[in-house]
Amino acid sequence: MAPAAFLLSESNPALIPLSLLVVFGSAKLMAEVFERLGQPGIVGQILAGILIGPHVLGWMAPNQVLTVLSDLGVMFLLFRVGLEVKSSELMKVGGTATVVATAGVVLPFFLGWGIMALWGAPGIEAIFTGAAMVATSVGITAEVLASKGLLTERASRIILGAAVIDDVLGLLVLGLVSSMARGSVNLLELFLTAAIALAFAIIVARWGSRAMVRVVPRVSPRLNVSEAEFTLALGLLFGLSLLAVYAGVAAIVGAFLAGMALSETVEQRVRDLSSGVTELLVPFFLAGLGLHLDLTVFANRGTVLLAVLILAAAIISKFIGCGLGALPLGRTDAIRVGVGMIPRGEVGMVVAQIGLGLGVIAQSVYGTIVFMSVATTLIAPPLLTWAYRGAAKRGEPAEEVIRIG
Repeated sequence: MAPAAFLLSESNPALIPLSLLVVFGSAKLMAEVFERLGQPGIVGQILAGILIGPHVLGWMAPNQVLTVLSDLGVMFLLFRVGLEVKSSELMKVGGTATVVATAGVVLPFFLGWGIMALWGAPGIEAIFTGAAMVATSVGITAEVLASKGLLTERASRIILGAAVIDDVLGLLVLGLVSSMARGSVNLLELFLTAAIALAFAIIVARWGSRAMVRVVPRVSPRLNVSEAEFTLALGLLFGLSLLAVYAGVAAIVGAFLAGMALSETVEQRVRDLSSGVTELLVPFFLAGLGLHLDLTVFANRGTVLLAVLILAAAIISKFIGCGLGALPLGRTDAIRVGVGMIPRGEVGMVVAQIGLGLGVIAQSVYGTIVFMSVATTLIAPPLLTWAYRGAAKRGEPAEEVIRIG
């Protein structure tokens, strides 16, 4: 029986162990190959997902188990990144991060919309394509920066801050275009949701660390459970992730804010345990991106041309928009910020899935957006390596290098 067909049965008892073996094993193997070639291991892990996916070797298809592990992987990744970022340092670059995020939303949206309109696509399909190009997948950039110990660089802090604001703005854009697709737009509800999401992020970022400095040292010694401090950290991670969803933003924003709230409180043991969990789960997030890429939609030459145009627009619009927003900090930081905001990852695919579910985008456009999401994710790591060349010697190194993949 073919592995892919075998795994398609959600009730099969071999689903979990076989999914773990095939995805984790292939992702780590490809990461090792790419590291030996002097390339970022993250690229190898995404390509592993494409290779074992249903449209190449057919060893694995997306399933509920892999989706859950992928979501957990990116949550722990952002939590681990947050542990290395002090809220006081992030708040210092809040103004610049806001400008970067705004420019990085406006330019991609209108460029994607314009390309699709000139291509002759229906109005709502063009708008959805623009919306899919808006939000940055911070998980990819954070993984690269963390693995190189560059999280305390000024440009890195701007990228992280801008990504949180970017998520709120992306929420507003997605809500607007989804309402348009359904034929009714409630502007008051949209802006109220965005306001709640932004308030949640600001409150936790500004006062979360102060609260944890008082709470954790008092509570953890009184607990009898093993790894009490890590248990508290996990409770905060899952709690803020849930609140983030209710506030209207992605769970990973809450995970990042939870890590940042604990960054000045927890001991090294918590960081070590978090790093171990992250090492286990992140390959499922990275390989999962590749699993969703359907290469068969590119049998049509017109679709290939459209995919190339959308990909070029996605890269250029983020690089220029976000780079210009950071230009007052100097050319070097502007380049780093522009490059760091390029990957769309799972964010673009979620928007595409919503559009497909509403019946407002064609299957070929859906494939184009997924291709753009995966391709920008693959392009970002080598570009970040180039943009941050020499930074470890000049900048402030992170307290600990997080090694993932």
